[in-house]
Amino acid sequence: MLHIWGRSPLNGHVKISGAKNAALVIMAGALLCPQECRIRNVPSLADVRRMAEILMALGISVQQQDDSLTINAQHIGQSHAPYELVSQLRASFFVVGPLLARLGIARVPLPGGCAIGARPVDLHVRGLQAMGADVQIEHGIVQACVTGSSRRLQGARIYLDYPSVGATETLMMAATLAEGETIIENAAQEPEVVDLANFCRAMGARIRGAGTNTIVILGVPSLHTTDYSIIPDRVEAGTFLVAGAITRSEISLSPVIPDHLTAVLAKLREIGAEIVAESPNHLRILPMQTCLGTDIETLPYPGFPTDMQAQFMALLTLSDGDSVITETVFENRLRHVAELNRMGADVRVKGNHAIVRGVPFLSGAPVVATDLRASAALVLAGLAAEGKTTIQGLQHLDRGYENLESKLKQLGARIQRVVADAETVDLPVLPVSLS
Repeated sequence: MLHIWGRSPLNGHVKISGAKNAALVIMAGALLCPQECRIRNVPSLADVRRMAEILMALGISVQQQDDSLTINAQHIGQSHAPYELVSQLRASFFVVGPLLARLGIARVPLPGGCAIGARPVDLHVRGLQAMGADVQIEHGIVQACVTGSSRRLQGARIYLDYPSVGATETLMMAATLAEGETIIENAAQEPEVVDLANFCRAMGARIRGAGTNTIVILGVPSLHTTDYSIIPDRVEAGTFLVAGAITRSEISLSPVIPDHLTAVLAKLREIGAEIVAESPNHLRILPMQTCLGTDIETLPYPGFPTDMQAQFMALLTLSDGDSVITETVFENRLRHVAELNRMGADVRVKGNHAIVRGVPFLSGAPVVATDLRASAALVLAGLAAEGKTTIQGLQHLDRGYENLESKLKQLGARIQRVVADAETVDLPVLPVSLS
Protein backbone atom coordinates (compact mmCIF):
# COMPACT_ATOMS: atom_id res chain seq x y z
CA MET A 1 0.00 0.00 0.00
CA LEU A 2 0.98 3.61 -0.42
CA HIS A 3 0.89 6.21 2.37
CA ILE A 4 0.67 9.85 1.29
CA TRP A 5 0.79 12.83 3.63
CA GLY A 6 -0.77 15.62 1.61
CA ARG A 7 -0.41 19.37 1.25
CA SER A 8 3.35 19.31 0.65
CA PRO A 9 4.41 21.71 -2.13
CA LEU A 10 6.21 20.10 -5.05
CA ASN A 11 9.14 21.55 -6.97
CA GLY A 12 11.74 20.30 -9.40
CA HIS A 13 12.19 18.38 -12.62
CA VAL A 14 10.70 15.04 -13.66
CA LYS A 15 12.20 12.74 -16.28
CA ILE A 16 9.38 11.24 -18.33
CA SER A 17 9.76 7.54 -19.14
CA GLY A 18 9.09 5.77 -22.42
CA ALA A 19 5.47 5.24 -23.41
CA LYS A 20 3.99 2.06 -21.94
CA ASN A 21 1.40 1.63 -24.69
CA ALA A 22 4.04 2.04 -27.39
CA ALA A 23 6.55 -0.27 -25.69
CA LEU A 24 4.11 -3.18 -25.37
CA VAL A 25 2.99 -3.20 -28.99
CA ILE A 26 6.52 -2.61 -30.30
CA MET A 27 7.74 -5.59 -28.27
CA ALA A 28 5.10 -7.66 -30.06
CA GLY A 29 6.08 -6.06 -33.35
CA ALA A 30 9.62 -7.37 -32.92
CA LEU A 31 8.16 -10.83 -33.69
CA LEU A 32 7.85 -9.70 -37.30
CA CYS A 33 11.62 -9.62 -37.69
CA PRO A 34 13.67 -12.85 -37.97
CA GLN A 35 16.72 -10.97 -36.71
CA GLU A 36 17.75 -9.26 -33.49
CA CYS A 37 16.07 -5.92 -32.66
CA ARG A 38 17.02 -3.46 -29.97
CA ILE A 39 14.31 -1.31 -28.37
CA ARG A 40 15.43 1.64 -26.24
CA ASN A 41 13.68 3.87 -23.72
CA VAL A 42 11.58 0.95 -22.46
CA PRO A 43 9.94 1.73 -19.10
CA SER A 44 10.45 -0.65 -16.19
CA LEU A 45 6.85 -1.74 -15.58
CA ALA A 46 4.94 -4.84 -14.54
CA ASP A 47 3.20 -4.90 -17.94
CA VAL A 48 6.54 -4.80 -19.78
CA ARG A 49 7.82 -7.70 -17.69
CA ARG A 50 4.67 -9.70 -18.42
CA MET A 51 4.98 -9.04 -22.14
CA ALA A 52 8.61 -10.20 -21.97
CA GLU A 53 7.44 -13.40 -20.26
CA ILE A 54 4.88 -13.98 -23.03
CA LEU A 55 7.54 -13.56 -25.72
CA MET A 56 9.84 -15.95 -23.88
CA ALA A 57 7.01 -18.48 -23.60
CA LEU A 58 6.88 -18.37 -27.40
CA GLY A 59 10.55 -19.34 -27.50
CA ILE A 60 11.93 -15.87 -28.18
CA SER A 61 15.13 -14.49 -26.67
CA VAL A 62 14.68 -11.33 -24.58
CA GLN A 63 17.63 -9.57 -22.98
CA GLN A 64 17.53 -6.44 -20.87
CA GLN A 65 20.24 -3.86 -20.23
CA ASP A 66 19.17 -0.70 -18.40
CA ASP A 67 16.22 0.70 -20.36
CA SER A 68 16.96 -1.32 -23.50
CA LEU A 69 15.54 -4.66 -24.61
CA THR A 70 17.17 -6.87 -27.22
CA ILE A 71 14.64 -9.22 -28.77
CA ASN A 72 15.66 -12.03 -31.11
CA ALA A 73 12.71 -13.73 -32.81
CA GLN A 74 14.73 -15.69 -35.33
CA HIS A 75 13.30 -18.91 -33.91
CA ILE A 76 9.71 -18.79 -32.70
CA GLY A 77 9.32 -21.96 -30.69
CA GLN A 78 5.52 -22.13 -30.72
CA SER A 79 2.46 -20.22 -31.90
CA HIS A 80 0.43 -20.72 -28.70
CA ALA A 81 0.57 -17.98 -26.06
CA PRO A 82 -0.07 -19.33 -22.53
CA TYR A 83 -3.34 -18.41 -20.84
CA GLU A 84 -1.84 -17.78 -17.40
CA LEU A 85 0.21 -14.91 -18.85
CA VAL A 86 -2.21 -13.55 -21.45
CA SER A 87 -5.03 -13.39 -18.90
CA GLN A 88 -3.08 -10.74 -16.96
CA LEU A 89 -2.30 -8.40 -19.84
CA ARG A 90 -4.60 -7.18 -22.58
CA ALA A 91 -1.69 -6.03 -24.75
CA SER A 92 -0.59 -9.66 -25.03
CA PHE A 93 -3.22 -10.08 -27.75
CA PHE A 94 -0.95 -8.02 -30.01
CA VAL A 95 1.12 -11.15 -30.71
CA VAL A 96 -1.67 -12.62 -32.85
CA GLY A 97 -0.93 -10.37 -35.84
CA PRO A 98 2.85 -10.94 -35.96
CA LEU A 99 2.44 -14.69 -35.34
CA LEU A 100 -0.01 -14.99 -38.24
CA ALA A 101 2.27 -12.94 -40.47
CA ARG A 102 5.41 -14.92 -39.59
CA LEU A 103 4.08 -18.46 -39.09
CA GLY A 104 0.66 -18.47 -40.73
CA ILE A 105 -0.86 -19.71 -37.45
CA ALA A 106 -1.62 -18.28 -34.01
CA ARG A 107 -3.44 -19.52 -30.93
CA VAL A 108 -3.98 -16.80 -28.32
CA PRO A 109 -6.40 -16.75 -25.36
CA LEU A 110 -8.75 -13.81 -25.09
CA PRO A 111 -6.88 -11.13 -23.16
CA GLY A 112 -7.15 -9.71 -19.66
CA GLY A 113 -6.00 -6.45 -18.06
CA CYS A 114 -7.83 -3.63 -16.27
CA ALA A 115 -11.57 -4.18 -15.76
CA ILE A 116 -12.58 -0.89 -17.39
CA GLY A 117 -14.82 -2.28 -20.12
CA ALA A 118 -15.48 -5.06 -22.57
CA ARG A 119 -12.91 -4.03 -25.21
CA PRO A 120 -13.92 -6.86 -27.57
CA VAL A 121 -11.58 -8.22 -30.23
CA ASP A 122 -14.19 -8.45 -32.98
CA LEU A 123 -12.58 -5.66 -35.01
CA HIS A 124 -9.24 -7.50 -34.93
CA VAL A 125 -10.93 -10.74 -35.97
CA ARG A 126 -12.93 -9.26 -38.86
CA GLY A 127 -9.84 -7.49 -40.17
CA LEU A 128 -7.74 -10.65 -40.09
CA GLN A 129 -10.54 -12.56 -41.80
CA ALA A 130 -10.60 -9.92 -44.55
CA MET A 131 -6.90 -10.65 -45.06
CA GLY A 132 -7.64 -14.33 -45.65
CA ALA A 133 -7.20 -15.79 -42.16
CA ASP A 134 -9.52 -18.46 -40.83
CA VAL A 135 -10.31 -17.25 -37.30
CA GLN A 136 -12.33 -19.19 -34.73
CA ILE A 137 -13.00 -18.40 -31.08
CA GLU A 138 -13.59 -21.52 -29.01
CA HIS A 139 -13.49 -21.94 -25.23
CA GLY A 140 -11.91 -18.50 -24.81
CA ILE A 141 -9.12 -19.19 -27.31
CA VAL A 142 -8.66 -17.29 -30.58
CA GLN A 143 -7.38 -19.78 -33.15
CA ALA A 144 -6.25 -18.32 -36.44
CA CYS A 145 -4.49 -19.78 -39.46
CA VAL A 146 -3.71 -18.76 -43.02
CA THR A 147 -4.85 -21.18 -45.70
CA GLY A 148 -3.39 -21.47 -49.17
CA SER A 149 -0.06 -22.62 -50.50
CA SER A 150 1.81 -19.38 -49.76
CA ARG A 151 0.80 -19.38 -46.05
CA ARG A 152 0.78 -15.56 -46.32
CA LEU A 153 -1.97 -13.14 -45.47
CA GLN A 154 -3.42 -11.22 -48.40
CA GLY A 155 -3.73 -7.45 -48.68
CA ALA A 156 -7.26 -6.15 -48.17
CA ARG A 157 -9.31 -2.99 -47.75
CA ILE A 158 -10.51 -2.84 -44.14
CA TYR A 159 -12.92 -0.34 -42.62
CA LEU A 160 -12.98 -0.22 -38.83
CA ASP A 161 -16.41 0.50 -37.33
CA TYR A 162 -14.58 2.28 -34.50
CA PRO A 163 -11.04 3.72 -34.58
CA SER A 164 -9.71 1.07 -32.19
CA VAL A 165 -6.04 1.46 -31.32
CA GLY A 166 -5.59 -2.27 -30.73
CA ALA A 167 -7.28 -3.32 -33.96
CA THR A 168 -5.36 -0.72 -35.98
CA GLU A 169 -2.05 -1.91 -34.56
CA THR A 170 -2.85 -5.63 -34.91
CA LEU A 171 -3.89 -5.28 -38.54
CA MET A 172 -1.01 -2.95 -39.42
CA MET A 173 1.51 -5.47 -38.07
CA ALA A 174 -0.18 -8.36 -39.85
CA ALA A 175 -0.19 -6.41 -43.12
CA THR A 176 3.55 -5.67 -43.11
CA LEU A 177 4.32 -9.20 -44.38
CA ALA A 178 1.11 -9.79 -46.36
CA GLU A 179 0.98 -10.18 -50.11
CA GLY A 180 -0.18 -6.96 -51.73
CA GLU A 181 -1.59 -3.74 -50.36
CA THR A 182 -3.71 -3.31 -47.24
CA ILE A 183 -5.73 -0.17 -46.58
CA ILE A 184 -7.07 0.46 -43.07
CA GLU A 185 -9.82 3.10 -43.06
CA ASN A 186 -11.13 4.87 -39.95
CA ALA A 187 -7.83 3.90 -38.36
CA ALA A 188 -6.78 5.08 -34.90
CA GLN A 189 -4.52 8.14 -34.99
CA GLU A 190 -2.87 7.87 -31.57
CA PRO A 191 0.87 8.69 -31.26
CA GLU A 192 1.51 5.07 -30.21
CA VAL A 193 0.13 3.90 -33.57
CA VAL A 194 2.57 6.24 -35.30
CA ASP A 195 5.42 4.97 -33.12
CA LEU A 196 4.64 1.37 -34.08
CA ALA A 197 4.52 2.34 -37.76
CA ASN A 198 7.89 4.10 -37.43
CA PHE A 199 9.36 1.01 -35.75
CA CYS A 200 8.07 -1.24 -38.53
CA ARG A 201 9.40 1.18 -41.15
CA ALA A 202 12.78 1.10 -39.43
CA MET A 203 12.71 -2.69 -40.05
CA GLY A 204 11.90 -2.17 -43.74
CA ALA A 205 8.08 -2.15 -43.72
CA ARG A 206 6.30 0.04 -46.27
CA ILE A 207 3.67 2.02 -44.37
CA ARG A 208 2.23 5.44 -45.08
CA GLY A 209 -0.55 7.46 -43.52
CA ALA A 210 0.02 6.50 -39.86
CA GLY A 211 -1.37 9.33 -37.74
CA THR A 212 -4.24 9.90 -40.18
CA ASN A 213 -7.49 7.97 -40.49
CA THR A 214 -6.26 5.99 -43.51
CA ILE A 215 -3.15 3.81 -43.28
CA VAL A 216 -1.75 2.08 -46.37
CA ILE A 217 0.63 -0.88 -45.99
CA LEU A 218 2.38 -2.54 -48.91
CA GLY A 219 3.52 -5.96 -47.76
CA VAL A 220 7.17 -7.01 -48.06
CA PRO A 221 8.65 -10.54 -47.96
CA SER A 222 10.67 -9.97 -44.77
CA LEU A 223 11.93 -7.37 -42.32
CA HIS A 224 15.40 -6.66 -40.95
CA THR A 225 17.10 -5.68 -37.70
CA THR A 226 16.78 -2.20 -36.23
CA ASP A 227 17.73 -0.12 -33.19
CA TYR A 228 14.73 1.97 -32.13
CA SER A 229 13.87 4.37 -29.29
CA ILE A 230 10.31 4.66 -27.96
CA ILE A 231 8.46 7.98 -27.63
CA PRO A 232 7.95 9.59 -24.21
CA ASP A 233 4.80 8.60 -22.31
CA ARG A 234 2.19 11.32 -22.89
CA VAL A 235 -0.04 9.95 -20.09
CA GLU A 236 2.77 10.07 -17.53
CA ALA A 237 3.58 13.60 -18.67
CA GLY A 238 -0.07 14.59 -18.34
CA THR A 239 -0.27 13.01 -14.89
CA PHE A 240 2.69 15.06 -13.61
CA LEU A 241 1.23 18.24 -15.11
CA VAL A 242 -1.95 17.55 -13.13
CA ALA A 243 0.21 16.87 -10.05
CA GLY A 244 1.61 20.38 -10.43
CA ALA A 245 -1.85 21.85 -10.90
CA ILE A 246 -3.56 20.07 -8.01
CA THR A 247 -0.79 20.96 -5.53
CA ARG A 248 -0.41 24.52 -6.90
CA SER A 249 3.26 23.77 -7.52
CA GLU A 250 5.92 24.48 -10.13
CA ILE A 251 7.14 21.37 -11.95
CA SER A 252 9.17 20.96 -15.13
CA LEU A 253 9.22 17.78 -17.19
CA SER A 254 11.11 16.36 -20.12
CA PRO A 255 11.38 14.73 -22.55
CA VAL A 256 7.88 15.35 -23.85
CA ILE A 257 6.30 15.81 -27.27
CA PRO A 258 3.90 18.73 -26.74
CA ASP A 259 1.91 17.88 -29.88
CA HIS A 260 0.90 14.62 -28.18
CA LEU A 261 -0.53 16.62 -25.26
CA THR A 262 -2.59 19.19 -27.19
CA ALA A 263 -5.97 18.29 -25.65
CA VAL A 264 -4.53 17.93 -22.13
CA LEU A 265 -2.69 21.26 -22.32
CA ALA A 266 -5.78 23.01 -23.67
CA LYS A 267 -7.93 21.77 -20.76
CA LEU A 268 -5.30 22.65 -18.16
CA ARG A 269 -5.11 26.20 -19.53
CA GLU A 270 -8.90 26.40 -19.61
CA ILE A 271 -8.95 25.40 -15.93
CA GLY A 272 -6.46 28.17 -15.11
CA ALA A 273 -3.00 26.62 -15.35
CA GLU A 274 -0.06 28.43 -16.93
CA ILE A 275 2.24 26.12 -18.88
CA VAL A 276 5.33 27.30 -20.72
CA ALA A 277 7.51 25.48 -23.25
CA GLU A 278 11.11 25.93 -22.16
CA SER A 279 12.36 24.02 -25.20
CA PRO A 280 10.77 21.82 -27.88
CA ASN A 281 10.70 18.83 -25.49
CA HIS A 282 10.59 20.55 -22.09
CA LEU A 283 7.44 21.89 -20.37
CA ARG A 284 7.00 23.76 -17.10
CA ILE A 285 3.74 24.25 -15.18
CA LEU A 286 3.58 27.26 -12.88
CA PRO A 287 1.63 27.45 -9.59
CA MET A 288 -2.09 27.93 -10.23
CA GLN A 289 -3.97 30.72 -8.51
CA THR A 290 -7.48 29.44 -9.20
CA CYS A 291 -8.86 26.14 -10.52
CA LEU A 292 -11.98 26.68 -12.61
CA GLY A 293 -14.55 24.04 -13.44
CA THR A 294 -14.83 22.79 -17.01
CA ASP A 295 -16.52 20.09 -19.05
CA ILE A 296 -14.56 17.15 -20.49
CA GLU A 297 -15.57 14.48 -22.97
CA THR A 298 -13.18 11.63 -23.67
CA LEU A 299 -12.68 10.80 -27.34
CA PRO A 300 -10.25 8.92 -29.58
CA TYR A 301 -7.10 10.87 -30.40
CA PRO A 302 -6.74 13.78 -31.09
CA GLY A 303 -9.62 14.23 -28.63
CA PHE A 304 -9.23 14.26 -24.87
CA PRO A 305 -7.67 10.93 -23.80
CA THR A 306 -9.64 8.49 -21.67
CA ASP A 307 -6.34 7.69 -19.93
CA MET A 308 -6.35 11.22 -18.42
CA GLN A 309 -10.01 11.32 -17.38
CA ALA A 310 -9.52 10.07 -13.80
CA GLN A 311 -6.59 12.40 -13.11
CA PHE A 312 -8.57 15.43 -14.28
CA MET A 313 -11.52 14.36 -12.16
CA ALA A 314 -9.26 14.46 -9.09
CA LEU A 315 -8.18 17.99 -10.05
CA LEU A 316 -11.73 19.19 -10.73
CA THR A 317 -12.95 18.02 -7.30
CA LEU A 318 -11.08 21.09 -5.97
CA SER A 319 -12.29 23.53 -8.62
CA ASP A 320 -14.37 26.66 -8.23
CA GLY A 321 -17.68 25.65 -9.79
CA ASP A 322 -19.16 22.56 -11.38
CA SER A 323 -17.81 20.28 -14.08
CA VAL A 324 -19.27 17.50 -16.19
CA ILE A 325 -17.03 14.64 -17.31
CA THR A 326 -18.38 12.37 -20.04
CA GLU A 327 -16.65 9.03 -20.61
CA THR A 328 -17.33 7.75 -24.13
CA VAL A 329 -14.50 5.27 -24.63
CA PHE A 330 -14.86 2.70 -21.80
CA GLU A 331 -18.11 1.91 -20.04
CA ASN A 332 -16.64 1.02 -16.63
CA ARG A 333 -14.18 3.87 -16.20
CA LEU A 334 -15.90 5.88 -13.49
CA ARG A 335 -15.38 3.48 -10.60
CA HIS A 336 -12.89 5.84 -8.94
CA VAL A 337 -15.76 8.21 -8.14
CA ALA A 338 -16.67 6.32 -4.96
CA GLU A 339 -13.07 6.49 -3.73
CA LEU A 340 -12.75 10.22 -4.43
CA ASN A 341 -16.04 10.79 -2.60
CA ARG A 342 -14.57 8.88 0.33
CA MET A 343 -11.97 11.66 0.47
CA GLY A 344 -14.65 14.35 0.61
CA ALA A 345 -15.22 14.99 -3.08
CA ASP A 346 -18.72 15.74 -4.35
CA VAL A 347 -19.14 13.67 -7.51
CA ARG A 348 -22.34 12.08 -8.80
CA VAL A 349 -22.56 9.58 -11.62
CA LYS A 350 -25.41 9.41 -14.08
CA GLY A 351 -24.84 6.90 -16.86
CA ASN A 352 -21.52 7.74 -18.47
CA HIS A 353 -21.51 11.26 -17.00
CA ALA A 354 -19.86 12.39 -13.78
CA ILE A 355 -21.06 15.67 -12.30
CA VAL A 356 -18.27 17.17 -10.22
CA ARG A 357 -19.08 19.92 -7.74
CA GLY A 358 -15.90 21.55 -6.48
CA VAL A 359 -15.19 21.43 -2.75
CA PRO A 360 -12.79 23.59 -0.67
CA PHE A 361 -10.57 20.68 0.34
CA LEU A 362 -10.14 16.90 0.32
CA SER A 363 -9.38 14.82 3.39
CA GLY A 364 -7.00 11.89 3.57
CA ALA A 365 -8.70 8.49 3.79
CA PRO A 366 -8.08 4.80 3.08
CA VAL A 367 -8.95 4.14 -0.57
CA VAL A 368 -8.62 1.32 -3.12
CA ALA A 369 -7.44 1.68 -6.71
CA THR A 370 -9.80 0.04 -9.20
CA ASP A 371 -7.66 0.34 -12.34
CA LEU A 372 -4.41 1.84 -13.61
CA ARG A 373 -5.46 5.46 -14.18
CA ALA A 374 -7.77 5.45 -11.15
CA SER A 375 -4.72 4.63 -9.03
CA ALA A 376 -2.93 7.70 -10.41
CA ALA A 377 -6.00 9.85 -9.67
CA LEU A 378 -6.01 8.70 -6.05
CA VAL A 379 -2.31 9.50 -5.72
CA LEU A 380 -2.98 13.01 -7.05
CA ALA A 381 -5.91 13.45 -4.69
CA GLY A 382 -3.75 12.25 -1.80
CA LEU A 383 -1.06 14.81 -2.65
CA ALA A 384 -3.62 17.61 -2.34
CA ALA A 385 -5.63 16.25 0.60
CA GLU A 386 -5.33 17.27 4.21
CA GLY A 387 -3.91 14.48 6.34
CA LYS A 388 -2.90 10.97 5.40
CA THR A 389 -4.21 8.92 2.48
CA THR A 390 -3.60 5.18 2.22
CA ILE A 391 -3.99 3.59 -1.21
CA GLN A 392 -4.37 -0.14 -1.78
CA GLY A 393 -4.35 -1.91 -5.14
CA LEU A 394 -0.86 -0.86 -6.18
CA GLN A 395 -0.68 -3.69 -8.70
CA HIS A 396 -2.61 -1.34 -10.99
CA LEU A 397 -0.22 1.56 -10.43
CA ASP A 398 2.83 -0.60 -11.12
CA ARG A 399 1.40 -1.63 -14.48
CA GLY A 400 1.76 1.85 -15.96
CA TYR A 401 3.99 4.21 -13.97
CA GLU A 402 7.73 3.74 -13.61
CA ASN A 403 8.96 4.62 -10.11
CA LEU A 404 6.07 7.02 -9.54
CA GLU A 405 6.62 7.39 -5.80
CA SER A 406 10.39 7.90 -6.27
CA LYS A 407 9.77 10.65 -8.81
CA LEU A 408 7.24 12.30 -6.51
CA LYS A 409 9.62 12.07 -3.55
CA GLN A 410 12.28 13.88 -5.59
CA LEU A 411 9.76 16.69 -6.07
CA GLY A 412 9.16 16.91 -2.31
CA ALA A 413 6.11 14.72 -1.81
CA ARG A 414 5.75 12.86 1.49
CA ILE A 415 4.97 9.39 0.22
CA GLN A 416 5.92 5.90 1.39
CA ARG A 417 5.28 2.42 0.04
CA VAL A 418 4.83 -0.43 2.50
CA VAL A 419 4.13 -4.09 1.82
CA ALA A 420 1.27 -5.20 4.04
CA ASP A 421 1.06 -8.75 5.34
CA ALA A 422 -2.05 -9.42 3.28
CA GLU A 423 -0.54 -8.18 0.03
CA THR A 424 1.14 -10.45 -2.43
CA VAL A 425 3.81 -9.16 -4.74
CA ASP A 426 3.90 -10.88 -8.15
CA LEU A 427 6.17 -8.61 -10.12
CA PRO A 428 9.14 -10.70 -11.22
CA VAL A 429 12.36 -8.82 -11.84
CA LEU A 430 13.46 -9.23 -15.44
CA PRO A 431 17.00 -10.63 -15.30
CA VAL A 432 19.85 -9.23 -17.36
CA SER A 433 19.77 -12.24 -19.69
CA LEU A 434 16.65 -14.16 -20.62
CA SER A 435 17.91 -15.96 -23.68
